[in-house]
Amino acid sequence: MKYQVVVPAAGQGKRMQAGKNKQFIELVGKPVIIHTLMVFEQDEDCAGVILVVNENERVVFEELVLKHSIHKVSSIVSGGLERQHSVYNGLLAVDGVEIVLVHDGARPFVKQQLLSKLVSAASESGAAIAGVPVKDTIKKATNANKVVETVERSSLWAVQTPQAFRVSILKQAHEKAVEDDFLGTDEASLVERLDHEVIIVESDYQNIKLTTPEDLVFAEAILQKWKGI
Repeated sequence: MKYQVVVPAAGQGKRMQAGKNKQFIELVGKPVIIHTLMVFEQDEDCAGVILVVNENERVVFEELVLKHSIHKVSSIVSGGLERQHSVYNGLLAVDGVEIVLVHDGARPFVKQQLLSKLVSAASESGAAIAGVPVKDTIKKATNANKVVETVERSSLWAVQTPQAFRVSILKQAHEKAVEDDFLGTDEASLVERLDHEVIIVESDYQNIKLTTPEDLVFAEAILQKWKGI
């Protein structure tokens, strides 16, 4: 089934301490955002990419897309104050498909097999998200960092992107969030407020989001492993 994907890339990523948008940091000679976009460029089921950017960086993104021959970017739209607003702006540009994915621009190691599973699950259930079982012991604490309880982790998942939805459901969820002035942590949290079922599709631990300088070390290691270095 064909889908379109909204890729939010408007955040400044201050925790990366790079002095620039982390999407422009190079890994093995290519910017992070290009590594991410190439995954969708190579997926036959991807009917288009809606790239959401800071308006001040639009020209830079346009030049990168052209330079690296990313043909599936169908729209480049301006982001909003928060990630949720940026995703909604991108969602409004989706057209001609029943399924939309939302995927972080700074998560370049998503595998095409996962995309296929998410699209299939979303077409059946309406909402499906990528995630991995939590490996660490999780403890709940007070504001003073005093342990309150140890949380049973067998039912806990660390959620990633992509997150996949029927377009109609995600639009309804965003409209409800606007109406209620609600700001969620991810797209699924908006859909959950509609009491709609959300399915978790198991991903892998290499599908990391590049957030801090330490993540770049892991990113280089993953790319070297993939290239057989």
